Amino acid sequence: MSDRLKTYEQAIDFLFGRINYERINTESYSTSDFKLDRMRRLLELMGNPHERIPVVHVAGTKGKGSTCSMLSSILSRSGYRCGLYISPHITEFEERITIGGIQPTKPELVSLLNGLMPIIAEMDNLPGRMQPTYFELATALAWQHFIEQNVDIAVLEVGLGGRLDSTNLCRPLVTVITNISRDHTHVLGSTVHQIAYEKAGIIKPQVPVISGVTHVDALNLIENICSERNAPLKQVHRDFQLLNRRTDEEGNVEIEAKTSTTFWSQVPVVLRGLHQASNTMLALAVIEELRQQKWKITDDDVREGLRSVAWPARVEVVSKHPTVIIDAAHNWESARALVASLNEDRIRQRRILIFAATKDKDVAGILRQLLPNFDTVILTRYLNNPRGVDLDDLGSLVESISGRQTHFAASPSSAWNLAKRIASCDDMIVITGSFFLAAELRDTIISEANQASAAAGSRVVGIRSSTS
Repeated sequence: MSDRLKTYEQAIDFLFGRINYERINTESYSTSDFKLDRMRRLLELMGNPHERIPVVHVAGTKGKGSTCSMLSSILSRSGYRCGLYISPHITEFEERITIGGIQPTKPELVSLLNGLMPIIAEMDNLPGRMQPTYFELATALAWQHFIEQNVDIAVLEVGLGGRLDSTNLCRPLVTVITNISRDHTHVLGSTVHQIAYEKAGIIKPQVPVISGVTHVDALNLIENICSERNAPLKQVHRDFQLLNRRTDEEGNVEIEAKTSTTFWSQVPVVLRGLHQASNTMLALAVIEELRQQKWKITDDDVREGLRSVAWPARVEVVSKHPTVIIDAAHNWESARALVASLNEDRIRQRRILIFAATKDKDVAGILRQLLPNFDTVILTRYLNNPRGVDLDDLGSLVESISGRQTHFAASPSSAWNLAKRIASCDDMIVITGSFFLAAELRDTIISEANQASAAAGSRVVGIRSSTS
């Protein structure tokens, strides 16, 4: 195992060969499998890179990725070399690790992983389940890349929970908790209070906290933990608030918001969905806190940074005629936000749903949000992850909820082909339920859309080199 990796394919195979909690059934692990001892030791052997980079640390059930994307874009626009670490990726592993929107090249990733191989070999020989996991190595690669590229600041998205997440050894300038609802209940707990406890695990003594939490149980817990740890708390609706949201005739959205010291007007929101106005407001509150810590970020930097945000597979229009939307909604609240975004459209189109889900999710809750809003439903199961819900189980669940007839497709590609046969050019196809479903279809659909538009001499949509 200590041999040097020669190719990108070898590097990816090695990473994916590690224990990967994103791809194994939740019945196979519990909270006892998540501990910071491994990550702490890994970082020590690397020279503690996490102690040398200031961080904005973001946890939450919904909105954390979008908020991270906005913050990274604003900080990059302000002239800072800003690292961004997110999960999961949609197409390529390197999407998780970007600087100014640029992901490492394939040779750079191989070099980064080769630099860690002696440390991995040492840890693999330690007793007590100290072998670094896939996500721990991904986090370590991000730290190493950020150190080698001399980033000024990093924005870190929590992968799972917060308290025991591999990112939670960072030294944050500010911690951020977006809204909280039920998700990953097998690991984080079955109640909002239990889940909030795990998310609030990122709160550090005397480090300011920006909270977008609205659920009363979660809100009270976070307030108590902040008080115990002497962490200054700024809370949505109390210390910052959304005042107005406007949409013009072309569909462009702007908001007005108030933070502790600033009235914000004409703030662009380029990501689709009503919920993105709240995420933008949360980002503004974080920027205000950074300004108070003497980071130089102008109002123009904020607006221009927000205008350049891209966030794949989040209410993302990837094709037109028919309209095709990919959204990685994988809990009931995300599904509700997706539906709210779809219902903003003034023209009611016939809607076709392509749906697959993961076993540890509240699939019934997601379907209850989605099913009443679609005319045709196609159920499938993604191929590249064993956690997918079986078609028979999905079909039984749909029947128990709505009693409606559904189509079945053995693979995402066959579901996509069926949807194309059913849809007219004026219809809408929505692909949702899981990041894994989005990953298996997004490139194919974009490629087809670009080929179709080539005759017109323009590229309708393109794949960014990074997600945000």
